[in-house]
Amino acid sequence: MKQQIAAIAIMASIATPALALEAIPDRVPTPSDNPMSSAKIALGKQLFFDPRLSIDGTVSCNSCHNVMASGTDNRPTSVGVNGQRGGRNAPTVWNAAFLSTQFWDGRAATLEDQAKGPPLNPIEMGMPNEQAVVDRLESIPGYRRQFEAIFGSVSYDNMAKAIASYERTLITENSPFDRHMKGDKSAMSDKAIAGMKRFNQIGCSGCHSGVNFAGPALETGTGFFQKFPVYNNPLIAKYKLTDDKGRYEVTRDKADINSWRVPSLRNIATTAPYFHNGSVKTLNEAVRVMAASQLNKQLSDSEIDEIVAFLESLTGEFPEQTMPRLPDIAGSSLVGSIK
Repeated sequence: MKQQIAAIAIMASIATPALALEAIPDRVPTPSDNPMSSAKIALGKQLFFDPRLSIDGTVSCNSCHNVMASGTDNRPTSVGVNGQRGGRNAPTVWNAAFLSTQFWDGRAATLEDQAKGPPLNPIEMGMPNEQAVVDRLESIPGYRRQFEAIFGSVSYDNMAKAIASYERTLITENSPFDRHMKGDKSAMSDKAIAGMKRFNQIGCSGCHSGVNFAGPALETGTGFFQKFPVYNNPLIAKYKLTDDKGRYEVTRDKADINSWRVPSLRNIATTAPYFHNGSVKTLNEAVRVMAASQLNKQLSDSEIDEIVAFLESLTGEFPEQTMPRLPDIAGSSLVGSIK
């Protein structure tokens, strides 16, 4: 274990400024078995916003991943059906298409796999099984017609494919950082540029690299995981950062205790509170915690301010979202229809 932690610390200290940081590419990775289409994207958007995918009609995907804002709910942990609280902070859905695994613990290989999780989670959307979701969708004529036209039939897999297709449109391009990387050297402030250099120099880019600042591009489902925390310090106990064992909860492999998929830093200035349990309220404090816990560095306030200025330059342009019209039901209510 000590050797593994040491190796992580060494890797995190390696700065590769010329290669580690990348602008958002023009194309989004799309699986061959789920090609994009305007009809599929439109259906996925309706499903994403529809609370009728939850047992009591109160929670939609957008409830926790609000695309009218940061793609999160800006709560420490999200609220599901019957007012239940989840155990982890909701990751942003913006730019999730560039991640090689989904969820904090990487338990879903693709956006399609991720979309299958919340409807059946008893705390989140609370549906009892896949067939109950399919039955509900089939009972809504507008959904039944759309699924038949696009896929041939309603199925749980097809629901996930539609939602994932919509999510692949949620890309925030043209951040000051992206414009800087593409040649506009006036796009970032001097302070942000100084912060980018410091970000590399102290080793942040050893983990937060690539298009999404979430690690290198890997084969789908592989995931880029790191131990957190590496170095013990009083901030760990203060924010209860080791109470949740991370990927270990999925694999039950002791080597995975307190391992996490490296989260994206894009739009990080808009997604407070921070960390898997949402325990840190400000970006400045999050930088302080990361420096101490991952790099064993105590940064000055001015150094933290520089890095925060750089992180703020990662906020891109959010494509305008409009609320979709959902298919109607007539003469009946779906809520309470599942026993």
